Amino acid sequence: MSAVRRALIVEDDHSISRVVADLLGDEGFEVDQAFDGEDGNDLALKHDYDIIILDIMLPRRSGFKVAASVRAAGVGSPILMLTAKEGELDEAEGLDAGADDFLRKPFESVVLIARVNALLRRRDRERPAQLSAGGIVLDPMTHLVSKNGATVSLTPREFSLLEFLLRGAGSAVTKEDIVSTVWGSDFEGDRNIVEVYVGYLRRKLDSAGTASFIHTVRGVGYQISTSSA
Repeated sequence: MSAVRRALIVEDDHSISRVVADLLGDEGFEVDQAFDGEDGNDLALKHDYDIIILDIMLPRRSGFKVAASVRAAGVGSPILMLTAKEGELDEAEGLDAGADDFLRKPFESVVLIARVNALLRRRDRERPAQLSAGGIVLDPMTHLVSKNGATVSLTPREFSLLEFLLRGAGSAVTKEDIVSTVWGSDFEGDRNIVEVYVGYLRRKLDSAGTASFIHTVRGVGYQISTSSA
């Protein structure tokens, strides 16, 4: 978690949004606000938030649709949904869409902060550890990859391949294991696709004049180097 925690509030009632923003500001959060679902969705996809507080009934796009959209895009920020409705169906739909918890309006300030803190504690317990080797750092939570501090842009398949190799850093992994994990056990294409994607990673991760970050192990497969690139 960053030194300054960031929160997004998506609430069309300006007075409620202001109250929540003030409460989170007092807790040390840097707060962004959106007053309809479209703007909230755009902000959630653009920035990395520690917590998203999302009303259900929103103009232009419902809270359910916003939650589903950001989850589909791989955003893992905890989502606390606000609702003025009674009934378990809303909660069931929200959970299906990707919400982590609910809070009914009107709510007490101490309860809101307690729910936020509980979600952050749970997020920190569940956050996957970063993987690193040879100057490469991969964050499974944010899907970010860097080399010696500089961000490296990877496709989803390249990311999955690199993650698998890093999890086995120091050990050789076979093409068969790579295909089964990265492409799926039902993949029926050419196994040489692994060589193609290893080549893509090498071009993006290797430094000129140095040995490749990904070693070919003859007769076996590939192995990640754990030395500096």
